[in-house]
Amino acid sequence: MYFNNREELQKAREIYKAALGLETKKILVCAGTGCVSSGSLDIYAKLKAILEEKGIVCSVELQEEPHGESVGIKRSGCHGFCEMGPLVRIEPQGWLYVKVKESDCEEIIEKTIIGGEHIARLAYQKGGELCEKQDEIPFYKKQTRIVLDHCGHIDATSIKEYLAIGGYSAVEKALFEMDGDEIVNVITESNLRGRGGGGFPAGRKWSQVRRQKEPQKYIVCNGDEGDPGAFMDRSIMEGDPHRLLAGMMIAGIACGASEGYIYVRAEYPMAVSRLRDAIAQAEECGLLGDNILGSDFSFRIHINRGAGAFVCGEGSALTASIEGKRGMPRVKPPRTVEHGLFDKPTVLNNVETYANVPLIINRGAEWYKSIGPDNSPGTKAFALTGNINNTGLIEVPMGTTLREVIFDIGGGMRDGGTFKAVQIGGPSGGCLVTPHLDIPLDFDSLKSAGAMIGSGGLVVMDDKTCMVEVARFFMNFTQNESCGKCVPCREGTKRMLEILERIVAGEGQEGDIELLLELADTISATALCGLGKTAPMPVVSTIKNFREEYEAHIRDKKCPAGACQKLKAITIDPELCKGCSKCARQCPVNAISGKIKEPFVIDSAKCIKCGACVSACPFHAIKEG
Repeated sequence: MYFNNREELQKAREIYKAALGLETKKILVCAGTGCVSSGSLDIYAKLKAILEEKGIVCSVELQEEPHGESVGIKRSGCHGFCEMGPLVRIEPQGWLYVKVKESDCEEIIEKTIIGGEHIARLAYQKGGELCEKQDEIPFYKKQTRIVLDHCGHIDATSIKEYLAIGGYSAVEKALFEMDGDEIVNVITESNLRGRGGGGFPAGRKWSQVRRQKEPQKYIVCNGDEGDPGAFMDRSIMEGDPHRLLAGMMIAGIACGASEGYIYVRAEYPMAVSRLRDAIAQAEECGLLGDNILGSDFSFRIHINRGAGAFVCGEGSALTASIEGKRGMPRVKPPRTVEHGLFDKPTVLNNVETYANVPLIINRGAEWYKSIGPDNSPGTKAFALTGNINNTGLIEVPMGTTLREVIFDIGGGMRDGGTFKAVQIGGPSGGCLVTPHLDIPLDFDSLKSAGAMIGSGGLVVMDDKTCMVEVARFFMNFTQNESCGKCVPCREGTKRMLEILERIVAGEGQEGDIELLLELADTISATALCGLGKTAPMPVVSTIKNFREEYEAHIRDKKCPAGACQKLKAITIDPELCKGCSKCARQCPVNAISGKIKEPFVIDSAKCIKCGACVSACPFHAIKEG
């Protein structure tokens, strides 16, 4: 169906809304990357096949002329509770089944779809408490899902279903009821701040591009998301691709741009596939292309796949990569808003930022500002990972405290561990500790604490985590990802990494801490781009909060957390050793010797501290310390 004008779009929306209403029951199978890797698409196919075998009318795609009531079976976006996948949601009851297997499909159809019964064994349970509905699960209770509200609730692959729930109405409003200045003013008044890093006001960026005299302008979406463990943008691109397209179109209307580019990392094949399908569907409907809905606005969107370079998350490196050049940042000014993609004025925001735009246009700036603090309104999606009970994708109002995220939504520390720290903002972020648990998660509060939201990764760590090793891990990442263009980043991060590697290997020296801080200060002050300027942050924040751990590694040659392999001391307790020789047989370097039925001994000079002997000993006579 091709929409020549606004009226045809509105008519189609009503038709699809009516068709959606005839789906009296729905089975929403999570088809986000996490659940797909656990076999959710096989579960989807099995459920569909069983429905058809039993002669139950099922609706996979909405029809212009539906034939009565049916059971809708959908491939939805990420539900968020990834560790409990594969996930299956049943509507209208709102039941959520967790860790579903193919063998459960027959029972789901027979008992739930036909019989209307809830299957308790498939529901989430915690401490003996059964949570039938998704909204009853503690993981979801304190969330406010507005950007992710469609993920898990609609067919992620269908433009018809997106239209049925009001999709592209914000584009329609921006196109026919507002001019560019009004759109920019609404975004400015909402105080929407970029969700990809430092939180620059989106409205200010848009207004700077709008006032440029150059006739050719571009709208670029950063979907690179290179932080380890982050998958917020991926989930939006997979679960609600049309909302992203709508946000970019509105930016195009506001700034006078006719072309948009989405830069997606190549490691996101499903996101790329869903975006390509969404663009094709929008073009077939006349929502992308020339003279959209009969107006004088034309807009096309292209996809560029990145090759996995973290530095291409930086604006000028990203645009250089799209142009076919090596992804390297350049000196500023000029800024991207003046000379960006193909040397033209460019709006560059990330996926989550654009996904907020249709909501703000439809509901208004005041509605948006009613969520969260004045200086950072709205919500933020986080990837919650680490030594925590509930991991996955969450969305909370800005200003929510770390304590609420970690202990209410995350369910506290795993295996009874003690909270030690949380790394926020990925390799560019900093470490927050117990005194920071009640700090509001917003741009300004985190900056004052020496951290940043970044794209939204939250890695929670317990008392068994070595903070020196954490700093080494992130420094290794940023050093590998440095493009090498500027000396401070190319050489400085390498020197910092060498020092950290010496420390965790038990070869640290007096003065290493001071040298790390001096290097960090120099790199942050002189590096060319954001990668280099923020690369030392994990090191600086861990020294600030855990200096005694660095000193123990350097002076005592001990890792207080017992995590650094080369600082472990493995010994055999002669009182417990029975002389069975199992440890010696498992040792890969022949570091263990002795006589049968007599205590064995470990040659510490040969021992590589692999731990094979520890797990092999049936008498628990071998100790690590």
